[in-house]
Amino acid sequence: MILTEIRNWSFVMMKAPPEPASATARDTILDAAESLLGRYGYRKTTMDDIAREARIGKGTTYLHFRSKEEVFLTTIDRIVDRLCERLRLIAVGPGTLNERLEAMLVDRVLYRFDCVSHYPASLDEIFASLRLSYLERRGRNLEKESAVFEAALLGSSSSTGELIPDARDAAEALLESTNSLLPYGLSPRELGNRNDVERRARRIAAIVVAGVLSSPTSVPKPAAGRRNPTT
Repeated sequence: MILTEIRNWSFVMMKAPPEPASATARDTILDAAESLLGRYGYRKTTMDDIAREARIGKGTTYLHFRSKEEVFLTTIDRIVDRLCERLRLIAVGPGTLNERLEAMLVDRVLYRFDCVSHYPASLDEIFASLRLSYLERRGRNLEKESAVFEAALLGSSSSTGELIPDARDAAEALLESTNSLLPYGLSPRELGNRNDVERRARRIAAIVVAGVLSSPTSVPKPAAGRRNPTT
């Protein structure tokens, strides 16, 4: 019953479209930039284009972002920040740790797929002219995701009395296992249809999570009447 509930619940979470942006000037600018990125790509889009698409003055655009580069890199940050909120909800949702971690891995793949499904090329290709800044931003965002997975592992460890050895390494291994399904080097079209991507993500997630959690070690309990020396 629990397994069925978490599958149905995570399916609803993953099928939902990206959350609507709040009605702030900053989000309006980012919404416009994402729309133009799908239509024209990074190189052909200008700050004038973004201002027109957002229906605001160009000066207002520069009040929030110093350059076109900053605008587009921030669109990536926003996707990851929203994703991390979704992952935190799954992490504290119903089901076993295995089931929740699998759902988190599948969601990180499909949420990105849905967010960039209208892009004509891979993110690597789109942002080729921003390579150093883009790769640095990608690395920081992967660290954000890793921290969410690490927290999920450590939280389960403290509640069940089981220790996940090297939780940080385990979190990074979980992410690396599904990175090949992210729209970095491949466009959504090259990755395949959504159902195929989901099937592959579920298969990888099940195998890797089972491996990472195959031999947890019990957390040593402090002796009665003695203070834990690590606290």
